[in-house]
Formats: sequence, structure tokens, C-alpha cells
Amino acid sequence: MLNEQVQKLLNNLIQIEHVSTTLYLAMSAYMANRNYTGMSIWLRAQSDEERLHLLKLITYVTDRGGIVELQALPAQPTDYGTPLETFQKVLGHEQFVTNSYRQAYDFANQVDQQTAVIIQEFLREQIDEEAQAQTIVDRLKLAQENPAALLILDQELGQRNAAAAPAVAPAGG
Repeated sequence: MLNEQVQKLLNNLIQIEHVSTTLYLAMSAYMANRNYTGMSIWLRAQSDEERLHLLKLITYVTDRGGIVELQALPAQPTDYGTPLETFQKVLGHEQFVTNSYRQAYDFANQVDQQTAVIIQEFLREQIDEEAQAQTIVDRLKLAQENPAALLILDQELGQRNAAAAPAVAPAGG
């Protein structure tokens, strides 16, 4: 059974992941509206990944006999600026998430080792999350609003889903 403080901490992390999934979904729609389809695909996949984190935390809380408290979600903006500005916001958000998990780990490590282990898994993943976002920001800075460079980067980011999707067998004739 989870103690009340740990349950509150986990519900806070659930809320962060819930907000993350809607934030990236809103960013995906914004990029799609600007015809950056690859960036839109990358952000949609990121939204899906955050949703998996949300579900994993919910399962952990319920498996430990805790109560999940889903809170209202804030409205998301409809304008995120240039692709560079958008991905700078992604990086900033991932840094916020990392910091939130780091603080949660420090607390859980003192009061509930089992929960600390779960949180540590998320912290390990945040290394990759921040690194990906930083790489995209760095590459967008290199592109410097060069349309050809932006389109190439957009195409590359769109490969995120294609690499994960199962191959489709050709239709028989």
C-alpha cells in the first residue's frame, strides 16, 4: 500500500505526463498546420510515448493499492512559433520533466525504495528525451531558416514512425 505522500507524488507525476501528452499533441497539430509533416509525426510519436508513461504510472499506483487522481488539463497554446522555437519549448519541457522526476526520486528514495526504482527508470529515459530534443534544437539552429535544410530535417524527423512501423507486405496480383 502506498503512503499518502508517495501517492500524492505519483499523482503529480501522472499529471505531468498527462500534460506532456496533450502538449506534444497540440504541437503536432501546429506543425501539421504549417506543413512540417515530419515534425508533426515526431511530435505525435512523442505524445504517444508520454501517454505510455502516463499509463505505466497509473498501473503502478493501482497495483500498489493507491488511488489515481486525474486532474483537469490546462488548455494548450495554438501557436508555438518557428520550428526552432517549438523544439526549444520541447527541450525546456523535457528539462522540467527531468527535474520533476529527480525531485520525486530524491523523496521516494528516502521513504519507499520500490517507488524509487520505478522513478529511476523514468529518469534514465529522460537522458535520451533531453538528448533528442537538444539534437533537434542544435540542427534547427544550423538550418538558420534555410528552407532546404528545414525540409530535409523535417523529412528525417518524419522517419521516427516509419522506423517503428511494421513492414507492410505487398499486395498480391
